[in-house]
Amino acid sequence: MDQKTGLSESLEDYLETILGLEQSQKVARAKDIADRMGVLRGSVTGALKSLAEKGLINYEPYSFITLTPKGAAIAGEVARRHKAIKAFLQNVLLLEEESADENACRMEHAMDKDAIDRLVQFIEYIDQCPRAGDDWVKAFVNYYPKGKVEKEKCLTCLESCLDRYQAQA
Repeated sequence: MDQKTGLSESLEDYLETILGLEQSQKVARAKDIADRMGVLRGSVTGALKSLAEKGLINYEPYSFITLTPKGAAIAGEVARRHKAIKAFLQNVLLLEEESADENACRMEHAMDKDAIDRLVQFIEYIDQCPRAGDDWVKAFVNYYPKGKVEKEKCLTCLESCLDRYQAQA
């Protein structure tokens, strides 16, 4: 249960799924949610009722489902965390897309809010800061290709860094 939102992992996943459906189809239907999440429609109905009671979605049986502003804010944050973690796992740690997606989903729920927020901030920093960024990620990937350390590449990198440092002096 997320302390800030008071929602279970499952309900957060429903909000994230509804957000994705709204973005691709403008609205969500219970059938679409069940299909995307791989669950039975009966499970979806119970979750939708709970989300509607919390004021996070607009829902009436047999009608379209949309996020309320509060629901959209929570769903957007869950999606942001998931996207950042998945990209890190896929682009830096070189996990396959499906594995990165599954692990990102577990991580976004298993870690407490402070830890996950800090991890996402770090991942965003790596992507955006010119001191880290693409060169930094490429150096890591080069050092650990396919999970195996290649120390000779590390020495070459260190020599290159030293040359750059001496050129600035």
